[in-house]
Amino acid sequence: MFQITKRTSSAALLLLLMPAGVWISGWLWTPGMSDLILRPLYWITETVSAPWGILTNTLLCIWFLWCLRFRFKPAIGLVVILIAAVLLGQGVKTYIKNQVQEPRPYVQWLGTSQQMDVTAFYQQKSKLRSKQVRQELENSTLIPHWLGKSWQNDTGFAFPSGHTLFAASWALLGVGLLWPRRHYKTVAVLMVWAVLVMGSRLLLGMHWPRDLMASVAISWLLVTLSCWLTQRLCGPLTIPPQEQQEISERKVE
Repeated sequence: MFQITKRTSSAALLLLLMPAGVWISGWLWTPGMSDLILRPLYWITETVSAPWGILTNTLLCIWFLWCLRFRFKPAIGLVVILIAAVLLGQGVKTYIKNQVQEPRPYVQWLGTSQQMDVTAFYQQKSKLRSKQVRQELENSTLIPHWLGKSWQNDTGFAFPSGHTLFAASWALLGVGLLWPRRHYKTVAVLMVWAVLVMGSRLLLGMHWPRDLMASVAISWLLVTLSCWLTQRLCGPLTIPPQEQQEISERKVE
């Protein structure tokens, strides 16, 4: 358990570097970034958004089960516990959002540029908020149509970031369980993907840096507790003897 905690803590600190650096720099989101940059970022953020997030979750579960095939029972238990933890995390996220009620960057921008009443905006039901966003952007030349549509589908509060919670949880899980088995490529891809998801939330006007940092902290706690609970219920997640030889021969994944 100590080794898992050590690895996930180190990885969480790495994930925090980007949003912490952005926060310290004082950078604030503004519209007008090139569509050539925003479009790929939108596709990245869609890997976590419904309905594609369900597919991403399923594929990652299958891949992790394959990577942990020598410890199949603990792996199954871990996936079940992790999914339950992520669902719990989403519930916690929703509760915190409703308590903090932090406006999204794009909503704050609409309030400044369009003289929109941000407080009144969030007092409306989601359908009315979506309609108002569409109306506010009708004559805008700064915001691409596809980005405006994305905003219309995501009019909730900002703090914390559910997308970051999802991506960071999988990245930290990869570091915690797959790194000892030398699945370095998988771990690297998950970490880069998580950072790109976080960056997309910033550059698409959906979140502030502190939203991402809070989500990484929640993800770290969920993953660490999930690993601990799996060891208690399914047995140790240490590498069995029969896998040691394969790992020693596996230079890279």
